[in-house]
Amino acid sequence: MQHLLDGLNEQQREAVMHINGPLMIVAGAGSGKTKVLTTRIAYLLSKGVDAFNILALTFTNKAAAEMKERIEKMLGNNEARNLYIGTFHSVFARILRAEVHRIGYPSSFTIYDSDDSRSVLKTVINELNLDDKLYKPNVVHSRISQAKNALMSPAEYAMDHHIQQEDMRSNRPAIAQIYQGYVARCFKNGAMDFDDLLVKMHELLKNFPEVLHKFQHKFKYIMIDEYQDTNAVQYEITKLLAAAHENICVVGDDAQSIYSFRGATIENILQFQKDYDDVRVVKLEQNYRCTQSILKVANEVIKKNIGQIPKELWTENESGEKIKLVRTMTDNDEGRFVADIIQEQKLRNHYYNRDFAILYRTNAQSRSFEESLRRMGIAYKIYGGLSFYQRKEVKDFIAYLRVVANTRDEEALKRIINYPVRGIGKTTIDRAIVTANENNVTLWEVLERAQEAGFKAGTLESIKGFVYMIKSFQTMLQTHNAYDVAVLIGKNTTLVKELFNDKTVEGLARYENVQELLNSIKEWTESPSNAEGEVGEKTLGVYLQQITLLTDADNDKEDSDVVKLMTIHAAKGLEFPVVFVGGVEETIFPSGMSINTREELEEERRLFYVAVTRAKHRLWLTFANARYRFGNLVQNEPSRFLEEMPEEFVDRSYAGGGARNQGGMGAGVERMQRSFGSTTAQAEKMYGPPPSKKKDAAPARPSYMPAQPPASKVVEHKPSANFEPSDTSNLQVGQVVEHQKFGFGEVTKMEGSAHNPIATVVFKTNGEKKIMLNYAKLRIVQ
Repeated sequence: MQHLLDGLNEQQREAVMHINGPLMIVAGAGSGKTKVLTTRIAYLLSKGVDAFNILALTFTNKAAAEMKERIEKMLGNNEARNLYIGTFHSVFARILRAEVHRIGYPSSFTIYDSDDSRSVLKTVINELNLDDKLYKPNVVHSRISQAKNALMSPAEYAMDHHIQQEDMRSNRPAIAQIYQGYVARCFKNGAMDFDDLLVKMHELLKNFPEVLHKFQHKFKYIMIDEYQDTNAVQYEITKLLAAAHENICVVGDDAQSIYSFRGATIENILQFQKDYDDVRVVKLEQNYRCTQSILKVANEVIKKNIGQIPKELWTENESGEKIKLVRTMTDNDEGRFVADIIQEQKLRNHYYNRDFAILYRTNAQSRSFEESLRRMGIAYKIYGGLSFYQRKEVKDFIAYLRVVANTRDEEALKRIINYPVRGIGKTTIDRAIVTANENNVTLWEVLERAQEAGFKAGTLESIKGFVYMIKSFQTMLQTHNAYDVAVLIGKNTTLVKELFNDKTVEGLARYENVQELLNSIKEWTESPSNAEGEVGEKTLGVYLQQITLLTDADNDKEDSDVVKLMTIHAAKGLEFPVVFVGGVEETIFPSGMSINTREELEEERRLFYVAVTRAKHRLWLTFANARYRFGNLVQNEPSRFLEEMPEEFVDRSYAGGGARNQGGMGAGVERMQRSFGSTTAQAEKMYGPPPSKKKDAAPARPSYMPAQPPASKVVEHKPSANFEPSDTSNLQVGQVVEHQKFGFGEVTKMEGSAHNPIATVVFKTNGEKKIMLNYAKLRIVQ
């Protein structure tokens, strides 16, 4: 047992050994939280606690799988396979399979993803004769999701005066009616959305005392990771489950609470000590990830928040390089700069692509980084893009699997009933759906009794053939694993054959995607265990549950040598040797939509804290003077968070001066005079004189290059002996120009406003640059 505690610091050891009673572990970024959690579970098992009595809830399946693997290595046995460990959704889905018959659902219920949910909502909206441009399914879905996570039923939603007033103001008074119809349709389809996996679990525990008693005494020890990210319904469920024994351990960091838009509430962790008597609080404040410079910056910024649990992270790591603050002229320059530095760092410090991450506040910011990485041939991957399981051909195949597992699943049934084409057209399908609605039965039941519905002979034969085929697949469910069933479906539906016969490039890709799906099912069935945690449970229903609950983090392959691009929200829990955080500007980061209250601003600051603490060794924060937003070139101010960073740990040589109010040289002078009442002399001291005063100035340099850039990155150019800056007010595309630093190039594009023209110039030795003509000196050659 003692060997389990080796290598733990004093606070980590205290957290592991306190196994009885409520415990809150405040785990700062990079403080070895996962190590403590896994060691604590192993310690419980070594003390004789039965694995079946331990519930551990994480936020990704990948984290759960890694924890199981670590525990098995620590103990040298397979006991960890019997743990109930996984995400809230996967663990509760597993329990619901066994208990949900009590509330009228089939044990083979379908789990709807966001696309499925929106499709159902679109159907309900149309049936209610509402305008789907006003009642956009994604907007309505978000509203319903918020209600579910607050444990508010459709009836309660309709009776809440405040909510009804909000819906009236947004000109959507029928959301309560849609909510009611959506819930009814999901129930009829034998389906739950992600939120239902929590809501229905809570319903079972609240309404069936025997179920509550069973699981209270089954889960004698409960551990919850990332507790700061839990929402109201997760809080209520875990409080019910822990009520009998109160051996509940929550692990989290209030400084990393960044998911309020999903319903997460920081109050859960801030108020934990009030929920239980005799709570032990252990703070993990030693950081093993970051350099001292990075950690000092993170600490100083997060101190500005009022709502927090006081702590001070420290590290024995080296001081490391200062954080680089980088100003560029435009967002395209920002992308090129980051790509340049990645290339340089790979050569200079022998990094691989996988050592770099580019983080941003919104997905739309990825464009300029993508373009620059592609141009330089640097392999990259975007997280949060189209999932493999969202591709049409994959969804088509999975829809067959879903119908075989649950014939009540109307969304999947509508998708495959005439694919591949089998003579059951849209008119027939619409008629069958109307019949189902009028008789309050499922679409499948109408198809089963198609003879009674009066379809014409040819259509009737097609429907009978389809029904017979699905039923023949179902006969295999109890005797064959998921892979065997899937292979039979692929052969007998001719779906795979049709894809194989399409010899276009796109058709080949679709065929390969379906083959990859079949490969993944085979790999899953042959693995020693699965997401359910029970050996030998390789059924189609379990497989479908597992893939529906996958996240980007679960799909990540660690060995892929690519630069990772993702939002800061998606990066939480990850770490990288080198991190770039782009677009650190006012109205972007912090978001202009999230600065109306102190609570919103504090969450944005926590998001900045998360971004900074993803970096292990080197960190670059970039901002642009101007970027295109909604089709317009917008001038930007650097983020207020940059001003909050301690000067001694920040290298501003790439930023051309102070952190705030640097939107460009001349523009920066004007803004500084306007905002702070600075004299021209003071402003010029910070930014340098505007171009009109630089009669004998040294050659200009790009805004993002340091005063003495690395020699390997500089392409020297000696300006012509007769170099005289030209009047560029009438500069045209196609003209050849000379720049004092970049050399000769051709103008390929003119953009910007009349007052702030921008020329795109492709230089012979320095590539494409965007030149702001108000500030740059160019000589027109021809």
